Amino acid sequence: MARTVFISSLVPYTNMTKHADIQEFLHGQVDCWNAGDRKSFLHHYRRMSPNGLSIAYAGQPERDPWTTLEGMWAQQNSSVRIEVVTAIINGNEAACHHRNCVLDGSRTIDTIELYRFDEGRLDIRYFVAR
Repeated sequence: MARTVFISSLVPYTNMTKHADIQEFLHGQVDCWNAGDRKSFLHHYRRMSPNGLSIAYAGQPERDPWTTLEGMWAQQNSSVRIEVVTAIINGNEAACHHRNCVLDGSRTIDTIELYRFDEGRLDIRYFVAR
């Protein structure tokens, strides 16, 4: 069951990201995804990246990060729910293993997601099991 995340109290990040901020981002964006709350989902990314965002899928060319997030939402949110297998935070970096469960039960897709939070910049790298 997804937990409710109240984002009104979140303020934009400006310097060294704290462990609690990273944890709130990692779990909050998943909770918003699973709840179908696009606005709050994107807010988590905007809050953590006032100085820039990059998203790269391993083995693919880098694209505009906001277009990537919007495309991911449009193509997958109605049919996929995310199960967090593990999330590890070390300093200003995090690694997550997510299981993307297709709602019709036909399959799951495992991802390893690497996050780096640096001076208001968020860099993400996704590894998707094919």
